[in-house]
Amino acid sequence: MTTEMWLVLVLLAVPLALVMWGRWRIDVAALFLMVSLGLAQYLGFSILGNAHTPQDAALAVSGFSQPVVVTLIGLFILTQALTHNGVMRWLGQRLATAGAASERRLILLFTLTSVLLSLIMNNIAVGALLLPSAMQVAQKAKVSPSKLLMPIAFGSALGGMTTYFTTANIVLSNLLLIASPPQQPLGILTFVPTGSLIVLAGLVYLTTVGHRLLPDRQSDIQQLMFRRASREVESLYALEERLWEAHLLPKSTLAGKTLQESRIGADLGLTIVAIVRDKQTIFTPQAEEKILPGDVLLLIGREERVQKLEELGLNIGHKSHSISAYGITLMELALAPHSAYVGKTIKEIDFRHKYGFTVVALSRRNRNYRTDVGDLPLELGDALLIAGPTERLSELHHNPDVIVFETMPEVSAIPRTKAITSLFLFAGSIVLSLVGLPVYLSILTAALVALLLRLLPFQEMYRSIEWQVVFFIAGMYAASLAMLHTGLAALASQQALTALGDAGPLTLAAFVFLLAAALTQFMGSQATAFVVGPIAISAALHLHTNPQAIAVVSAIGCTASFLTPISHPVNLIMMRPGNYRAGDFLRVGAGLMLVTFAALMLGMVVFWKL
Repeated sequence: MTTEMWLVLVLLAVPLALVMWGRWRIDVAALFLMVSLGLAQYLGFSILGNAHTPQDAALAVSGFSQPVVVTLIGLFILTQALTHNGVMRWLGQRLATAGAASERRLILLFTLTSVLLSLIMNNIAVGALLLPSAMQVAQKAKVSPSKLLMPIAFGSALGGMTTYFTTANIVLSNLLLIASPPQQPLGILTFVPTGSLIVLAGLVYLTTVGHRLLPDRQSDIQQLMFRRASREVESLYALEERLWEAHLLPKSTLAGKTLQESRIGADLGLTIVAIVRDKQTIFTPQAEEKILPGDVLLLIGREERVQKLEELGLNIGHKSHSISAYGITLMELALAPHSAYVGKTIKEIDFRHKYGFTVVALSRRNRNYRTDVGDLPLELGDALLIAGPTERLSELHHNPDVIVFETMPEVSAIPRTKAITSLFLFAGSIVLSLVGLPVYLSILTAALVALLLRLLPFQEMYRSIEWQVVFFIAGMYAASLAMLHTGLAALASQQALTALGDAGPLTLAAFVFLLAAALTQFMGSQATAFVVGPIAISAALHLHTNPQAIAVVSAIGCTASFLTPISHPVNLIMMRPGNYRAGDFLRVGAGLMLVTFAALMLGMVVFWKL
């Protein structure tokens, strides 16, 4: 091996190992790869381009311009538009209604729904969507949640094997373009034949053999299903006495200023829960958010403080009676024993900036505080009423200093027109891809139309994008370029071919799947796709085997997250509600892995002629 090969190997192994051990976030690892590979090229090594060509260091950040990144950003926006406009909630309601007392039927129902949703949605979003419905149905049908939640996780993985719109699948398609020589990318329907075969086999397994292997345990958090409603919690904190709407007039001195510059909170002790702008509600706005003429500020505080805003050009209209009526979900927070927050104020903790939640009220010794809440030193026994995005709740649940008590959210009517339009846009983007428009362009076009039609607020658009994934893919793209340019991928593929001997294409496919599936259990699908993908494609080209077929095998192996809870975030999401142990995934997932492998090999023979 050359010096450059060793260098790339070390620079790739170190951050991935730190990610696996939980020391680094994946976006930090990606930034490390881009910086280190770029610096190595700039200093004269032949890493991304020829030696002593410092201008080639720019290739280290070229991943941000790749179609895979643009496609994923568009998908994040479109799927969030579906969720924001109630499409996913409607589906969850129908699912809960369709649930019957038959345990096997419920397993089939939830697994199949998870498969179908994963065709168009991020797997994590699918898990988060179906989890509450599964808990409710399990309670009603007197079925253990552990019988339903693991099938949801496995169903999302099976669905990911059938669609182009899975991160690993898109990555493998993009790796074909940078192969040596470049190959045709995968099409939008490439995964459907083989993936459908795997889904069918997986459904049969989970409803027969898997049904018996699933643990039968009650969830230790089932009591959380019986929660107070948001309006009930508002009444307990007497928010109706301190809740106001303030209309910003065109001549207001605050027009065009950020919330921080307005000093509404700092000087008056008022809490701004939301901003209503053009019939869109901005929940828990950040300090950098500008307030514009015509905005309606939803405020909490004393009447005499609120009235002072009239001097600044705000019209204090009628008193509002419910935060929940705006679609804002409230939660309660209590300080945990030995909490580090005792004696500190909300402002000192920087709670809103760290976690994205606004503290709207504080209850202490049967007294409610709704003004100057951020300035009160916290005490053990305090209860805080908070409002914020539910997708960030996991961060609070993992905070040892607080205990979270979720409320039942206010169920608002589904905007039928916007919901149908969101569905139409997503379906239209797929149709455009099928008739020849590049996938990244069709998805991005649909996302743009969704924003122009106000199907999704711009602030929510940015929050919907999983930036960790975007950065990680950009960084690993640079690593793939380095593996290809230095010959490391070709060397690894040659070693694999030597180990395989005179094996044919089908044996190569089996080897690639098993390698990818094994690494996925500990590295996750995205990292595995970038490690295994270049090696598998290079090996296919050396054996004169269809590289698209081997790319499909690699992608499906990267999605086979069946054996460990750490192989995919959806598995981790289901651990606590299902009261699972790590061995449960191995016991149920081992059979599903064998079934997936057999169906994949059959698909390679029938559909790819290997």
